[in-house]
Formats: sequence, C-alpha cells, structure tokens
Amino acid sequence: MTPSARVQAAIDLLDAVIAAARGQGASADRIAAEWFRARRFVGSKDRRAIRELVWSAIRACGPVPASGRAAMLRLAEGDPALAALFDGSNYGPAPIAAGEAVAEGGIAPAWLVERLTAAGLDQDAQASLLGRAPLDIRANTLKTTREELRARLPVDAEPAIAPHGLRLPAGSTVETWPEFSEGLFEVQDAGSQITCMALGVQPGEAVVDLCAGAGGKTLALGAALDNKGKLLACDIDRARLSRLPDRAARAGVLAETRLLNPGKESAMLADWQGKADAVMIDAPCSGTGTWRRNPEARWRLDGKTIERYCAMQANVLSIGASLVRPGGRLTYVVCSLLDAEGVDRIDAFLAENPGWDAVLRPLPAGRSHGPGWRLVPFWDGTDGFFFATLVRRVN
Repeated sequence: MTPSARVQAAIDLLDAVIAAARGQGASADRIAAEWFRARRFVGSKDRRAIRELVWSAIRACGPVPASGRAAMLRLAEGDPALAALFDGSNYGPAPIAAGEAVAEGGIAPAWLVERLTAAGLDQDAQASLLGRAPLDIRANTLKTTREELRARLPVDAEPAIAPHGLRLPAGSTVETWPEFSEGLFEVQDAGSQITCMALGVQPGEAVVDLCAGAGGKTLALGAALDNKGKLLACDIDRARLSRLPDRAARAGVLAETRLLNPGKESAMLADWQGKADAVMIDAPCSGTGTWRRNPEARWRLDGKTIERYCAMQANVLSIGASLVRPGGRLTYVVCSLLDAEGVDRIDAFLAENPGWDAVLRPLPAGRSHGPGWRLVPFWDGTDGFFFATLVRRVN
C-alpha cells in the first residue's frame, strides 16, 4: 500500500470505531481485528502502520469525532508530512479543503475533564492517561522467582515497581515463549499486582475473588496463598470465568470457580457468609484508568453510565462485605480515577456500615486518596487505580 492508501484505510477503520463507540458496539481492538481479517491482502507492515495511525488519531481527539476523516485531520494538524498525504491519489484521501471540519482535541469530553480535575488530577496527570501502556508480567512465585525468571527470558526485562513484576520491551510476544506455557509468569500490569498486595493474603486463609473475570487477580491471590488455604473465584460472566480453569492449571493455582446468577449472588454464596478471611472486589467500572490501553473507551461514557456503575459497585460491596468474618477484610478496586467510583463509594459504605474501618498499608507505589489509595500513570508508571482495604470489626 502507498502511504496515502494507508491513511485512507485508517480513516475507514476509524469510521467503524466511531460508529461502535456511539452505539456501544464492539471495542476498537475487536473492530480492527475483524477489519483486517476481512482484508487479508493487507500486509503486516501495512497493518502496523494503519493501526498506529488509528490509535494515534483516537488519542488526539477529546470528544467523539464526527468522522474518521475529521479525526485524522486532527492528527495531521501537528504533522505536515501526514497532511501532505491527503493528496487525492489513487486509494488515498481527498485533499484537505479550506475550512474543513477538524475533530476537537483534548484529553476527554469536557464533562469528564471536569470530573478528573475535581478528583485532584492536574493536566499532566490527565495527559498521562492517554500515553502508551508498558508490558508488565508477574513472576509466578509458585514456580519461580522474579530473578530466576528474568534470567530465563529471551529479552532484556527490567524489574517493575511491584515486587514480583518485570517490565518487558514493547511488542514482546510473550505468549509464544516456553516460560509462558510452563506457567512461570502471567501478563499483569504492575498496578494490578499492587492492588492484590493491598489485600495482604497469607497462606492458610479463606479468600474470595468476587468479580474474578478471567482470573488475573485470582492467580496473583493464589500465588500469595501458596496453595495453602481456600480460594473461590466468582463472576456473573460465564465466558470470562470459563477461561480461568485452564489459566489456573497452567499456573498451578488451586482455585474453585463459581458462576453466579445476577440478583442471586448472596444466595449462591450462602456457604461463605461471614467466613472469608479476605475478599477481593474488582468492581465493574468506567475504566478511566485504562485509557492507555483502550483510548476510545472515553467516548463511550456519559453521566448515566457512571451512575449505573456506581449502583453496581454499591451492590458488589454489600455482597462482598457479607462474606467477611469478624476481623476479616476486603479490598475494593476500580480501574477508575473518578471519585464517584472510588472515594465516594467507600465513604458511603463506611457511613452505612459503622462496623468497618479503612486501613492504609504501606505499598511500593501510589499515594493515599481519601480512605483509600490511588495509582496514576503520571506518578507511578502503572494503569490508574483506586482501591481501599476495609476491616470488619470483631465487636
């Protein structure tokens, strides 16, 4: 493909991404995969170039753009070489017309910027949410140590800020390595690893991962348990939870999985009521802390969506709290930096449940924020998280 043809292909793909964002359709990653699958004639170099253009244009636009062309024009405003490729050549985009509409730039839609600012994130911290995410892995301590793993890997890896984490060069094809198939490591952002540390799991404890999904945090908790104790992983999403048994087997983690029916979670967890030493609640959220990986996600949010997430978060907090024994604890986690989903949720829970206390444990990264802890890409080099650890009083 010519450089101009790549630009037009990127515009076409952006049109599909924008339409999906407006209609709450598939993610940009899935759309791109399907788009390229239908165009097998596009070579690998062209695919990489098109993807780079698409994701750079997504990051360059604050509110959802009117069109893929408007988004690409936003990117071209700061890149004369890119603007020159709007040349009207065969398969290329038409020349840029005088006064042609250009997508609006910025970090996010104005209402979201206001909420991020209110949460104490300055301009630099907000801009970091749209940077490029690193590739982190967690050494599986059931099978190896970080230094042993580092010595075996086929690339130069640097220690991540999490004690069992390594940061790899971008583009590392980790799932093709024998160390991966042997279960020596899992792909997991260093920030996510630190949220698991906050729960303070010890061997011999009874632990519940209430919103386990595909089990990334479950496997970290299982390693902390050293397979000594009980570990229950739950979720209402059958497709995601079904991936966990194979992952656990590869990692050598002993865990029970339990699919829950929405609205019947407490009844289906009756055997765990008041018995868990520790509960992890990785609550559903807006994902504002993961925009580095999913930048188009900020085009899918509105005030009502945030309210729905807040209601779900309050619900899972209530369910999770009912499982904790006196003297036990829970850690509530959201990959969001909006106070409505973090500080406000914990403040509301503590106001309604006077038998609980928030505790702040020393951690290798982040800083306190209200009753909890916060990780921000600009300060910590991780994905963005808010999390809080709560202890149930004995009396």
